[in-house]
Amino acid sequence: MFWIIIGTAILFGCGALIMAFWGSSQLIYPPEPDPEGSPSDYGLPYLEVIFSSRDGLRLHGWFIPAERSPLPSLADDDWSGDSKGTVIFCHGRFGSKDPDLKYAPFFRGAGYNTFLFDFRGHGRSEGEYSSFGYYERLDLLGAIDLLQSKGISRFGVLGFSLGGGVGIATAAQSELIVAVISDGGFAESRKVVEAGSRKKGFPALLAALVAPLMLWIAGRRLGCDLSEADPLRWVDKITPRALLLIHGAEDPYISVEDVRRLYEAAGEPKDLWIVAEAGHRQVDEVRPAEYRRKVLGFFNRYLASEGA
Repeated sequence: MFWIIIGTAILFGCGALIMAFWGSSQLIYPPEPDPEGSPSDYGLPYLEVIFSSRDGLRLHGWFIPAERSPLPSLADDDWSGDSKGTVIFCHGRFGSKDPDLKYAPFFRGAGYNTFLFDFRGHGRSEGEYSSFGYYERLDLLGAIDLLQSKGISRFGVLGFSLGGGVGIATAAQSELIVAVISDGGFAESRKVVEAGSRKKGFPALLAALVAPLMLWIAGRRLGCDLSEADPLRWVDKITPRALLLIHGAEDPYISVEDVRRLYEAAGEPKDLWIVAEAGHRQVDEVRPAEYRRKVLGFFNRYLASEGA
């Protein structure tokens, strides 16, 4: 009986390791990218930009000026134009900037410049891996470096899902980010991986056991501790800059309780908007007019300033 128990434990352990290694590949290797779009699909003027992340990867971005501003050239030293401010969009995990173009027209019409870019390993940017926000912080900092070199010194961030987490963690490192909206962002990577594992059919207990192992193996493969970039570790360091958390109560990956933990850990000023009937990143779909009003109202209050 003893050896049967030992053998079963070994088999279970080996099986868990195999599942965790397979799961770590699912975490770090992006699938096929989103269909490519262009700001011109929305009738928007734009400047195509290739810039460097803080660790030297070549990233792809679009700068879209505010409605009253002329389109700058790459050689111009000042891209701020006649705008209320500049908002950087940060897309979701395994997505790209292309689908988020749908938000750019109402920002442009409201007087904001917008900058959209692809994180490493996504869309048109260099890189092979996704890192749950750890290295993506260097990508957002690279975007800030570029825009700061063009005369822009204050930024808002509108982050979706992973991008929301990156916005929070990066704002803790850069005081140039004065306002952050996290739409569908997570608190802890472990909780997201655990929920995703359950959604794939893992029993709850197995998902809880395997998720930390997946993240640990993925981190070893990428040379980092992925949990170090968890927004919950950084959110208290944003204050006195502003934070708005937007969340759908039907989100299968991120619980309302986790978002409330993130909110409670944050300093002022902060706001939390939970929409009962929305799933993951669906708030703008079920409440489009209110979404636009809240998002623009937040940036009008905390970002807008002459020539920003």
